Amino acid sequence: AGQWMVGAKMAAASIRERQTVALKRMLNFNVPHVKNSTGEPVWKVLIYDRFGQDIISPLLSVKELRDMGITLHLLLHSDRDPIPDVPAVYFVMPTEENIDRMCQDLRNQLYESYYLNFISAISRSKLEDIANAALAANAVPQVAKVFDQYLNFITLEDDMFVLCNQNKELVSYRAINRPDITDTEMETVMDTIVDSLFCFFVTLGAVPIIRCSRGTAAEMVAVKLDKKLRENLRDARNSLFTGDTLGAGQFSFQRPLLVLVDRNIDLATPLHHTWTYQALVHDVLDFHLNRVNLEESSGLENTPAGARPKRKNKKSYDLTPVDKFWQKHKGSPFPEVAESVQQELESYRAQEDEVKRLKSIMGLEGEDEGAISMLSDNTAKLTSAVSSLPELLEKKRLIDLHTNVATAVLEHIKARKLDVYFEYEEKIMSKTTLDKSLLDIISDPDAGTPEDKMRLFLIYYISTQQAPSEADLEQYKKALTDAGCDLNPLQYIKQWKAFAKMASAPASYGNTTTKPLGLFSRVMNTGSQFVMEGVKNLVLKQQNLPVTRILDNLMEMKSNPETDDFRYFDPKMLRGNDSSVPRNKNPFQEAIVFVVGGGNYIEYQNLIDYIKGKPGKHILYGCSELFNATQFVKQCTQLGKF
Repeated sequence: AGQWMVGAKMAAASIRERQTVALKRMLNFNVPHVKNSTGEPVWKVLIYDRFGQDIISPLLSVKELRDMGITLHLLLHSDRDPIPDVPAVYFVMPTEENIDRMCQDLRNQLYESYYLNFISAISRSKLEDIANAALAANAVPQVAKVFDQYLNFITLEDDMFVLCNQNKELVSYRAINRPDITDTEMETVMDTIVDSLFCFFVTLGAVPIIRCSRGTAAEMVAVKLDKKLRENLRDARNSLFTGDTLGAGQFSFQRPLLVLVDRNIDLATPLHHTWTYQALVHDVLDFHLNRVNLEESSGLENTPAGARPKRKNKKSYDLTPVDKFWQKHKGSPFPEVAESVQQELESYRAQEDEVKRLKSIMGLEGEDEGAISMLSDNTAKLTSAVSSLPELLEKKRLIDLHTNVATAVLEHIKARKLDVYFEYEEKIMSKTTLDKSLLDIISDPDAGTPEDKMRLFLIYYISTQQAPSEADLEQYKKALTDAGCDLNPLQYIKQWKAFAKMASAPASYGNTTTKPLGLFSRVMNTGSQFVMEGVKNLVLKQQNLPVTRILDNLMEMKSNPETDDFRYFDPKMLRGNDSSVPRNKNPFQEAIVFVVGGGNYIEYQNLIDYIKGKPGKHILYGCSELFNATQFVKQCTQLGKF
């Protein structure tokens, strides 16, 4: 029964929890709990490289690290002083330069003992280099443990992960789609992606069934991943998928489906202006690894030369799953978010006023009989008010945070007319009749930046079945150039479209409709933090994007021309027989969608909305890199120059 309970308990574990548990175990010297005789954690230092830092930072706060006894966390390649009486936990990639530096640490006898943890598996020859350095430095007894951690991926949400943040150029959309890429370079890109996906499945503790489209980078990843999983399962002594890891977890009763899709099946979504909170923050602000960086100007200051804006303050906020407001509203349309921040603020003010009122009553203490009886009535109230203070302060912190973030987003929406772009693009993608000509928007000097105009035109160009005639195209090009646009991305999308036409029909986006809902009721009132004047209140109707549609076909075993030809791999089958015919005829309960070539929060949110209507089913979304439209346009610009 104990075993069963463990399995049931683990069933709810998300990839975020699993990676966090693995990291905590590593920080405890790879045993479940280490405390010294006084019940305190053992003090130690953590040495990581940039990759290790990126993996840890979205999952463990500085306070959590301190609670686990980490007194210092330092980058491997920084100047570090010796701390001879403290153990050091290393968490680094097994690269040549990292190993050299670790050997140098051993020679310099920096720490009392060394726990070496590699993010990805270390090769035999590099392990020998460390052993030789330890021998030469007489430090063999100090090297306490060497571990392969298989944690080479970054978890951002309970159900979302990306492969890397450092060196992401290596696996970027541009890298995979460069016309001049050599076979050897392509192999390196694919091996890098496969290594991370392999780590992901080791951490998940499950061997997936793999489906992918043919003739794409996704297929190359599938072939290599199948081979790597197969080789590991064959090696019974060292297999990472044996014993209890496999039975536990939310993937216990049935194996998960891994759907590998190629970014090229849908280039409109990553260019699309968006309307939900998290995707907007990523689109218009500086947001990565769950941290948003804002520049806030602090009013005007008087100088001898007259008034001028004060210096800008830089502020950073972590938007994490602990933040209840963020968890609840990250997928909501922006107007709803503004309204909710306003409501939170009002309820907070009411609570704050109550505490102030009680405080002033307490000030009457001992003046007369009446005051004393009033006092006893209010003591209980005050006690409860005081006990709720920490909660109240946390509430205030979150309200301030979201007021600042939402205000920054709102400034962009207003300055660039993003609501107009969003609505117009939705109409183009769903082939609804347009109430305004595209040229009008491109030529409107008040509507958006040159990049906004370029994104709009590219979506139009990608979504129309009939390419515009040469004469029309010239007219558009002239308007775009006049608006200050760089035409290189169009050059690339033109080549891509010609190629995609040979391969298959372009993805259709269903018939989404956005309906404007009259003006904002609450948010329009003058007392509001957010003056929404002139911004449309658009509501979304759920519509599946191409990636969600592909997942739906494969997860529910639907027959569809779009996915009937997808290849099928089962790494557990003894002989890898290549077929498109799935052995398993039952719908899947668990699936991982992975986009080779980069993903975005719009797709992630679309999948989350889709699965809400499927009780008992789970989806994870992963991508080789997470880019916003600006970063994607930049990559298309570089590709357009070839």
